[in-house]
Amino acid sequence: MELPWLGEHCSERTCKQLDFLPLKCDACGEVFCKDHIRYDDHKCSSAYKKNVQVPVCPLCNTPIPVQKGEIPDIVVGAHIDKDCKYNPAQQKQKIFTNKCIKPGCKRKEMMKVVCEQCGGSFCIKHRHPLDHDCKGSSQPISKA
Repeated sequence: MELPWLGEHCSERTCKQLDFLPLKCDACGEVFCKDHIRYDDHKCSSAYKKNVQVPVCPLCNTPIPVQKGEIPDIVVGAHIDKDCKYNPAQQKQKIFTNKCIKPGCKRKEMMKVVCEQCGGSFCIKHRHPLDHDCKGSSQPISKA
């Protein structure tokens, strides 16, 4: 071997291959061959420093700011313990809240259906003035 000082051995414990074009990990600073340069390939313990993803709280779905060098799991856990605006009662809120005011009808609608003549809130079935015996100011033009 004419140039024994060229190249470096891969830092991966199971590899140790002599590589003449070694690559330095930008997170941990160790030298690796082309097969072990990715964070996952050499199980880099400092990969979280280079992770630029913004974690989102699994409860309230708000992004959690993480400073450089902090571990995202710990920061999200602290957010859940202190600042989380998650309200379990909010998940159980009813969608169908607009009750039909026609006597005998118990249907509820997601959106409010208001009669233009009397101003009452009705279900889809009773929305037309003839269907709820409207007592509004003007009479309906047709029965259609």
